[in-house]
Amino acid sequence: MMPLAMFFGTFSWSFVIVSLPFHIQRISTWDPVSTLRWTGWILGISPLATVAVAPLWGKLAGRGNPKAYFVLVQLLQGLGFFAMAACHTLPELFVSRLILGVTGAASTFAFISAGHADDPGEVRRQVAAMQSAMTVGQVIGPLCGAIAAARLGFAPSFVLGGFVLFGCGALVHWGVPSSEAPAAAPSAQRGRHWRETALVSLIVLGGSTQIFFLTSILPQVMSALGIAAERTLEVGGLIIFASGAAAAVGSLVAPRLAELFPERRLVAALLVGSSLSIAALAVAPGVWTYGALRFLQVLCIAPVFPIVVARIAHSHGGEAIGVINAARIGASFIGPVIATSLLATGSPAILYSVLALVGLACLPVSAMRAHVPAVAR
Repeated sequence: MMPLAMFFGTFSWSFVIVSLPFHIQRISTWDPVSTLRWTGWILGISPLATVAVAPLWGKLAGRGNPKAYFVLVQLLQGLGFFAMAACHTLPELFVSRLILGVTGAASTFAFISAGHADDPGEVRRQVAAMQSAMTVGQVIGPLCGAIAAARLGFAPSFVLGGFVLFGCGALVHWGVPSSEAPAAAPSAQRGRHWRETALVSLIVLGGSTQIFFLTSILPQVMSALGIAAERTLEVGGLIIFASGAAAAVGSLVAPRLAELFPERRLVAALLVGSSLSIAALAVAPGVWTYGALRFLQVLCIAPVFPIVVARIAHSHGGEAIGVINAARIGASFIGPVIATSLLATGSPAILYSVLALVGLACLPVSAMRAHVPAVAR
């Protein structure tokens, strides 16, 4: 039931975000340059705020019932979507998006709930299922949201997204049993807990950056590959869809891979495969080769998150899960910033080389984590 709720929750956010830049353009009374700056901040403030508060939400939920916090956050975010629909100025929209970010990431509570399973393998399967559901929601949401905004208008589509979040809260409230947090770890174990949490957060940050970078530079990439302007949106949409499909498949196969191979070698192989695929994007001769390499790259990096997070979710507190989830959310901001900044001042080859090095830099971090002893819950 929780993966289904995560699908609809992520769907609602993607449903709304696709039309938000166009809504900003419509209600803006500022000049084009100022409007562009406002657009960046309005879109970016929610993940930034969530990064700041996710550890706190995780700490609270880790000490109580994560189901109750999940339902609360879905209701608050639904109200936040209603507030966005009522905004008539860009500062009002900025404040509403800031409050939305402060209400927290529902995925933090979902991962905490998964960590309450007794079997580490079951934890890994639940985390992978939720990540796959979120990925599918991110892929399908923009298409439905664009159609809804075109047919109903921007404000009504925001309201519809809010009702979807209300439905997610109701689904979890009535369909998911409550689960109390496990006992806190002894103080002697907390040092090892936080060392491993820091290492996993760095791996998640680097790997997720390799996933989130592409959307922000897609028009430039399509142009460099020789795609006509009138086909850019169509072809780019296919590549994004293929990336989402690869992420979903990669997440689903993660539990099986973890059963077949030692975790340290598996994570290292996946990081190397993703980095090599990104580096190869620089020499892709055409759009279909580019799309195939991107599919392979995401297929390699997607399993890393459920594999490295499973042990944390099983044995560490909710605050640790909140920190790791903040790293994942932060990558959705850092990835586009790195991509647009490097592409604006350099060549695509430089961008892909830097992103490949980000993945390779996670290898020694992963090796350091392998020497942190596992701690029973």
